[in-house]
Amino acid sequence: QVQLAESGGGLVQAGDSLKVSCAASGGTFSSYGMGWFRQAPGKEREFVAAISGIGSIRNYADSVKDRFTISRDNVKNTVYLQMNSLKPEDTAVYSCAADLSKLRVSERIHDYTYWGQGTQVTVSS
Repeated sequence: QVQLAESGGGLVQAGDSLKVSCAASGGTFSSYGMGWFRQAPGKEREFVAAISGIGSIRNYADSVKDRFTISRDNVKNTVYLQMNSLKPEDTAVYSCAADLSKLRVSERIHDYTYWGQGTQVTVSS
């Protein structure tokens, strides 16, 4: 069983940067691919970014490519999402998720087994 806990969300202005974190406990962290998803009010959950177990492979949604960076620290059992040049449309609850396949950087929600509760990111215009 893997527990995931996000932190670092908040209220920022358009153009600002923010870094959210996801701390994992239980299991062997480097054995899991990790992903970030987000859900805005009234919208479906969508893929943001994913990283393989040792961090060698990354995948990004087109909407965040060149603005967001996913990374991980397998000593601290933590995955990060650095968000730059934030836009109001980035406002959402950001959740991390663990994929039991360490080589996969999937965009599909159903490929992820464990989920955190999420952290709110609000970008004002």
